[in-house]
Amino acid sequence: MGETRTQAKYPVMYRVKQRFAEEAILDIPAAIFAELDRIGLKEKIKPGMEIGVTCGSRGINHIALIIKTACDYIRLAGGQPFILPAMGSHGGATAEGQAHVCEKFGVTEDYVGCPIRSSMDVVQLPDTPEGIPVYVSKTAMEADGVLVINRVKPHTDFTAHNESGVVKMLSVGLGKQKGASAMHDNGLGRAIPAAAKVILAHAPILAGLGVVENAKDETAIVRGILPEHFLEEDAALLKESYALVPKLPAKEMDILIVKEMGKQYSGTGMDTKVIGRMKILGEAEPESPRIKKIVTLRLSKDSYGNALGIGLADLTVKQLVDQIDYEAMYSNLITTTFLERGKVPVHLKTEEEAIAVAFRTLGNVEAAKAKVMVIENTLHIGTVLVSEALYEEIKDQVDLVEGGLEMTFDAEGRLC
Repeated sequence: MGETRTQAKYPVMYRVKQRFAEEAILDIPAAIFAELDRIGLKEKIKPGMEIGVTCGSRGINHIALIIKTACDYIRLAGGQPFILPAMGSHGGATAEGQAHVCEKFGVTEDYVGCPIRSSMDVVQLPDTPEGIPVYVSKTAMEADGVLVINRVKPHTDFTAHNESGVVKMLSVGLGKQKGASAMHDNGLGRAIPAAAKVILAHAPILAGLGVVENAKDETAIVRGILPEHFLEEDAALLKESYALVPKLPAKEMDILIVKEMGKQYSGTGMDTKVIGRMKILGEAEPESPRIKKIVTLRLSKDSYGNALGIGLADLTVKQLVDQIDYEAMYSNLITTTFLERGKVPVHLKTEEEAIAVAFRTLGNVEAAKAKVMVIENTLHIGTVLVSEALYEEIKDQVDLVEGGLEMTFDAEGRLC
């Protein structure tokens, strides 16, 4: 990595660990089998039925194991499972791209033991009573049944009874690009449940499997859901997720440094409810945290150039900007309609320069006394770095791992 150097003007840093609930399921396959048995899925599966099992584009922990277990269950019940990518406009809005996303998550044909049938073709269903157009995957409509799997968690774009979960997987995920666009065009909070009701009435949805993760991204809850209970069970799981979702340990800070953004961390690259920024016209910004400057340093290679969410930052680095695949980002960005999130912020040659500018533009705040936090990404925030001033504010609610640290950079100006 080369030699390192430090700037004395920066504050002394402390590594701290947050106190999160850590209960998790130890035997995920057993829990899934028990839940699918509980809702009677086995009795719904007739010999030879072709059943699609959805795979989304989010970086859900153990997703390959969860999907493989669901496929195993279907096979044991006499059905013939296949993987059904349900990703809206993600994966570059192409069939090949969505199949590649499945494989990136370890959901390969060899591992799950069944084919991946990826297509962007959709069928238009009747409009909702509100006049919202509804689309659903043609592959899903041609199947004998569909098992909808998704993690249930707060959404980065809105607040409602149904946010990111099995209901959204119906309306947006299985809607492919056309469905995702229709949902965004008509307001996600009202369009998603309205379209889901239409899909449930017309598509061969057999059941759902909702997954909730704890603050350490481990599987905390799996719940089988019958089609007639999708909306209410999804809403109940969302409440449980809100209680477990990780948050930054401070409500106000001068600078937040996000070392890496990416689609596997959040659909917006950086979780809007973690960083306290939405940038959606008509949507209120979160009350906290309130952050003066956000510096985003790197783009995950697993985002394949899609830097959606970079517009949430105030500063970034030229190397990140040079990695942006604008075609991939814009296909996702324009579908959402939230163009602010794709605007490239001020970008400097090195990480060191970007961080220096953040300090320089704070106004009447002495750098050594600034309230600063450094996180790896917005998904993994169990352990973070905080400046001395911030540590003094939050020390009663975190555990100290290491103190007296300096902010250092390598010979290329990368934050160490």
